[in-house]
Amino acid sequence: MSTATAKIAELEEWIQDKEGETLEFKKAVNRFDFEVLAKYCTALANEGGGKILLGVTDERPRQIVGSKAFDQPERTRKGLCERIPLAIDFEEIHHQDCNAGSRVLVFHIPPRPVGIPIKYDGRYWMRQEDSLVEMSEDRLRKIFAESGHDFTADPVPGLTLGDLDGSSIEAFRQRWMAKAAKAEDQSLVERLHSLSSEQLLEDAEAIVEGQLTYASLILFGTPVAVTKYLAAAEIVFEYRSTDASGPAQDRKEYRKGFFGYYDDLWTQINLRNDKQDFQEGLFVTPISTFGERPVREAILNAVSHRNYQLGGSIFIRQFPRRLEIDSPGGLPVGITLENILDRQNPRNRRVAEILTRCGLVERSGQGMNLIYEEQIKQSKPIPDFARTERFRIRHSYASSKKSRKRRPRSLTRMTGC
Repeated sequence: MSTATAKIAELEEWIQDKEGETLEFKKAVNRFDFEVLAKYCTALANEGGGKILLGVTDERPRQIVGSKAFDQPERTRKGLCERIPLAIDFEEIHHQDCNAGSRVLVFHIPPRPVGIPIKYDGRYWMRQEDSLVEMSEDRLRKIFAESGHDFTADPVPGLTLGDLDGSSIEAFRQRWMAKAAKAEDQSLVERLHSLSSEQLLEDAEAIVEGQLTYASLILFGTPVAVTKYLAAAEIVFEYRSTDASGPAQDRKEYRKGFFGYYDDLWTQINLRNDKQDFQEGLFVTPISTFGERPVREAILNAVSHRNYQLGGSIFIRQFPRRLEIDSPGGLPVGITLENILDRQNPRNRRVAEILTRCGLVERSGQGMNLIYEEQIKQSKPIPDFARTERFRIRHSYASSKKSRKRRPRSLTRMTGC
């Protein structure tokens, strides 16, 4: 069966299904309002994800009437993704020998992230019979109550040990053994050395009840597996010599398990890491523009706390005198810029715990404290979170102080200033 034939067969199955939680049919012969489409996308995401089919009547028996709406669907998808923080996709299916009048435009809407209702035009939308209505307060409370759930502890359907990179698993083993040796726990060193890869992952709780978790994919997955199961779990590095828009001078995409590129990412940053003179009294000491420890901690924070259910990648943009990290997902529930050093609420606890086991994270939940302490020690500005939004954390690290940024209350107590 050809791909086109298979798509037509799938379309006919959808037409026979009941319109409800996962399907929405709209006639839209000539046009369809973008704002209405965006609201339906939001409503479907809030209800668990689904499809909107344009060019099909919603009354039974349903008929394919074809739709001329959104003749440039790529532009429509881009507009939707700019306004709704989800990886919305589309496909065009032509019925009846691919005649132009039988075009059905299908938008695929993924489910909202756990604990996060999706808003559009200032409102949380849901469907009620044939209408769009705002979510009730009771339903919103139930969604927000989900925030204690750890997505990275969930099993990945279909993921096998063959989808994980052996060298990444061994790098994790060696780091865990080094931590145990530092703690003079020789029995643990010997045990870790003798474990099979599968048992090692079970001990690290990357495998739960015989099933590989999203944490195992994020940390040890092969490029093929990450692309297949969670393509957004990547870091994109860019070097830009100026703030001008346009292509970066250097760009590298890391779409594989984190242990497969962690050191290489720092190597890329360090290639253009100039020295700056730091004067203390009569002595002048050269220090790196970007300190290794705070940068590594910032990267670990991004991997541990980003929202993997939102579309988009982590971006690290390096400029001659500043480093920017752009991570999908806003601050976790209960965390603000005022209490960021006092409170911890890890969004991806399973990932954070595995990183702690092998010593990459020294103290769970204390990464931001270490970043602030290192920046202050080197007389550098504290991280600037001014551009953080509801669904993205954006912070930058500069090489020298230019202005006094607002400090969290906890930092003021820590430094006494």
